[in-house]
Amino acid sequence: MREANRTTRQRIADRLRDDALQAGAIAREFEIQASDALGHVEHISKSLDSTDEQLLVAPPTCDDCGFDAFDDLVNRPSRCPECKSESVTEPAYRIN
Repeated sequence: MREANRTTRQRIADRLRDDALQAGAIAREFEIQASDALGHVEHISKSLDSTDEQLLVAPPTCDDCGFDAFDDLVNRPSRCPECKSESVTEPAYRIN
């Protein structure tokens, strides 16, 4: 299928099959809002339920203390619950 005929969601899914990307990177690459990127990722995850593929999520991580046991693996937390640092990486998504 030609690239022009594919939806943004299909193109994001193809890209996630190649590399792990954070929502911010998806938003920049596809020229959409980060919140829209998360919505696409959530929908892609649901659509994979009927396939042999799965969406893998690398959890957010505190750059200062290394904490990575966040309760919400999908959204980027505003700060680390351990050291209170605001230097927390976004979760990364990949289709495997």
